[in-house]
Amino acid sequence: MNKNYNLIYLSIILLLTLTRCESNSSPKSKSVTTDSASVSKYIIPEAGGFEGNIDGKAITLYTLKNKNGAEAAITNYGGRLVSLLVPDRNQKLTDVVLGYDSLKSYQKKGEPYFGAIIGRYGNRIAKGKFVLDGKSYQLQVNDGTNTLHGGADGFYSKVWTAKKTDAQTLELSYLAKDNEAGYPGNLTVKVSYKLTDDNALMISYSAVTDKATIVNLTNHAYFNLNGAGNQTITDHLLTIEADAYTPVDKTLIPTGKIEKVSGTPFDFTKPTLIGERINDKNEQLEYGKGYDHNFVLRSGSGLRKAATVMSPKTGIAMEVLTTEPGIQFYSGNFLTGKDQDGKGKVSYAHRSAFCLETQHFPDAPNQPSFPATVLKPGKVYQTTTVYKFSALK
Repeated sequence: MNKNYNLIYLSIILLLTLTRCESNSSPKSKSVTTDSASVSKYIIPEAGGFEGNIDGKAITLYTLKNKNGAEAAITNYGGRLVSLLVPDRNQKLTDVVLGYDSLKSYQKKGEPYFGAIIGRYGNRIAKGKFVLDGKSYQLQVNDGTNTLHGGADGFYSKVWTAKKTDAQTLELSYLAKDNEAGYPGNLTVKVSYKLTDDNALMISYSAVTDKATIVNLTNHAYFNLNGAGNQTITDHLLTIEADAYTPVDKTLIPTGKIEKVSGTPFDFTKPTLIGERINDKNEQLEYGKGYDHNFVLRSGSGLRKAATVMSPKTGIAMEVLTTEPGIQFYSGNFLTGKDQDGKGKVSYAHRSAFCLETQHFPDAPNQPSFPATVLKPGKVYQTTTVYKFSALK
């Protein structure tokens, strides 16, 4: 990344977009400032808060650290990314992911999948039903009439077998048994977190099955580049490498259409404030209460750029690279700030975080025109996503 070029370019874009945002947006889309006391302390939570045991399997908090001092904390409960500390423009370590200080909070009812590995199928499946090789399957329904993020028995609530292979790498594995949450096949899953020396968190997924099944793995990290606990992400500049997205119905299931983003609030082909158009009168935004949509990434092979986000406040920039065909942009619309149990006892308010979940498309098993998510015996599911951080001066 050419930092000088990007600084000039983003500064110009920021001045233009801030002017438009102040004049056109409703009050909700403006940046909300917070004092330092309301932002969580930028330290890794105490490991003792994550000690536990479920069905004889021990739960632990693991910490990765690179040569620059950046740190990542991951628990094998749900394979969750608990903290991610990266340097800001002043080289001050800043925690950029939302989470909790203890295992207990991750187990509460309605917990929003903070930092979790999502599977067996990320995102939604209509009415929890699909047909594979002529056989009908009924999954657990946990999102109105639909299945969300694997169902009520998803990977986010499982204790993964963990092995820290070096100071910067954690390997996790899990066996999802045949008919678990309604999915066919014994699925052996491996996920690797690696914190590289260029301040990137690389997440590598692989899976094999003994029976035809569907697989769509992702990570549900909630980011705020102002720092976890800051009350807004509407002041972040976002670019998504997508010329199209998949519109949804009232239950957030894709209609099957693929529509152009040009001329809509979903056009992030150039750096745009997240809050600039989030309150526009638009049916799709009303359905999602903001952004909660799958973007169709430009075609390409191998690891490629999917999105870039920058915080003018801290100078922290995050580049997302992936091998996946889609990315779900979620603007934290269902966060309420009701509970003061975030890290450092802060509240996570409405739109105080965003997610960029790399994925195959939602409801693909029921949408023949979408990229297939079927995995058969003898084949290996394999995908990689990288969240790479830098700091603009």
